[in-house]
Amino acid sequence: MKKILAAILSLCAITSHAMGAAPTRPNIVILYADDMGYGDLGVQNPESKIPTPHLDRLATEGTRFTDAHSSSGICTPSRYALLHGRYHWRKFHAIVNSFDQPILDAERTDKVHELSILLEQLRAKSQMR
Repeated sequence: MKKILAAILSLCAITSHAMGAAPTRPNIVILYADDMGYGDLGVQNPESKIPTPHLDRLATEGTRFTDAHSSSGICTPSRYALLHGRYHWRKFHAIVNSFDQPILDAERTDKVHELSILLEQLRAKSQMR
């Protein structure tokens, strides 16, 4: 899996360098909000009672993904799924309380850290050329 990912990332870096494109950082913003409904933003509901001018501007100027699904009705499982890339029920089924054991897997977070280091190294190499 690491070899395939490294090959794909290398190909992307080489292609962008060959095309003469200046290396730029991706402009990706994930807004993960608890208890926010679809109609709370003014851009999606002109009659919203909550003024959200900055979020409206981000939504208007960018790409919105409005068909998302949560793995649970509470935040812990949904955040777990976002951070780990797998459903929470593969590890736990209950609500995680304040003083419970941590649910984040060291093995999975280490892999994410390794991937971020690899991406940084590829970015640095592409800027040296």
